[in-house]
Parts: sequence; C-alpha cells; structure tokens
Amino acid sequence: MSTPVDSSSSVTSGIPWSALARLIRLHNQTGTYLLLLPTLWALILAARGIPPPHLLAIFLVGSFLMRSAGVIMNDLADQRFDRQVTRTKTRPLASGELSRRHAVILLSALLVLAACLLLLLPPIVSGLAPIAVLLATLYPYSKRWIHIPQAMLGIAFGWGTVMAWAAVQGKLDAPAWCLFGATAAWAVAYDTIYAVQDQEDDRHIGVKSAALYFGPFIPARGWVWPLVLW
Repeated sequence: MSTPVDSSSSVTSGIPWSALARLIRLHNQTGTYLLLLPTLWALILAARGIPPPHLLAIFLVGSFLMRSAGVIMNDLADQRFDRQVTRTKTRPLASGELSRRHAVILLSALLVLAACLLLLLPPIVSGLAPIAVLLATLYPYSKRWIHIPQAMLGIAFGWGTVMAWAAVQGKLDAPAWCLFGATAAWAVAYDTIYAVQDQEDDRHIGVKSAALYFGPFIPARGWVWPLVLW
C-alpha cells in the first residue's frame, strides 16, 4: 500500500532554507554590527543624546536587511571568483548548492522589505536610499576596477550615517559629512586587515584589494591575524 505524500512538506522541502540562511550569513552577524554601529553614532550625535526609539528600531532592522542584501549582491557578482578562493568556495552559490534564481528572489524580498521601512522615515531619507543600493551593487565589481575596492565599501557603509543623520535632523550639514568620511576611512582600515587572509588567492585570480596594494607596507601577519579573528 502506497504512503500518501504530504503536499505541504513537499513544498517546504523544495525551499533550501539552510542554504539561504548561509547565503545571508545568518550565523555570523558581524557585518550587520559593522553597518549598524556608525548609524547609531549618527543617530545619537544628530539627536544630541538619545534618539527616538522608532528610529533606533528602523535602522536596526534596516541594517540587517541591507547587509543581507549586500552579501547576496556580492556572492552573485563573485560566484566565479569565489569558487577559486579557499575561504569562499563553500558558499552556497559558489558550491552550486543554491541556484541564482533562489538568490535573486531572496534579494528582491529583502530590498522590498527595506523599501517598506522608508515609508516610516522623512522624505529626504527616501531620496538618499537609492544611492545606498547603487553603492552596494557597485562594490563587488569595484574589485575588478580599482586597486582599493575597500574605498567603495567604506562609502557604502558610511552612507548609512548620512541616512541616519537625515532621519533625525531632516537635513544634512557639515557634521554629517564629517562622520560619513570618518566611517568610510574606518571601514577601509578594518576591511584591509580582513583582506590580508585572501592575498594569495586574490593575486592568483587577478582581483584587486587594498591588502595587495599596500602589501609591502603591511607588517608581518603575526599581529594581523588576531584582528582578523576578532
């Protein structure tokens, strides 16, 4: 006697939940924290104290959504390269475990959710948001074009401070741009340290990075690895 098939379990099993979770690095939210922290600086400084709770909640959720969208964009763009890098070759897209179609669907869903958050923010923030998406899209490709692609990452991460400042003040003035510049420089510094571990693979593949560009000036890895692991 044949056993009836549970259609609901069949549908559920067709969605690669585990691979999707690993695609957005759900197990490791360090990137979300690095995106969120500067926006918190901006919210606190712009409010000259404790910012409105609803803005804290919006930018917390927004940081998670946009960081998740950003890593999907990165993996879609770098799928061919990731297969040749020891650290990234097991990622769901690079290994073939996940299809590009599934990745694009999830990316679209994340961007739609992020766009919904804009409805809760002043109009000036909605005007700045497309630039954030553009910067996140350009970053993976900058590895092909410029010797310090971390600069593009810094600008992308720094843009969150601009949006957060505008959400509080309703305008952008000199302190907002100073914080933006400081955040961009900070991001270039820590991502250059992080890129040290991929120097040999990046050189072999032919992609650019600040770690390769500044290679002769970077001290022995003995002191770099603790920072990378941290």
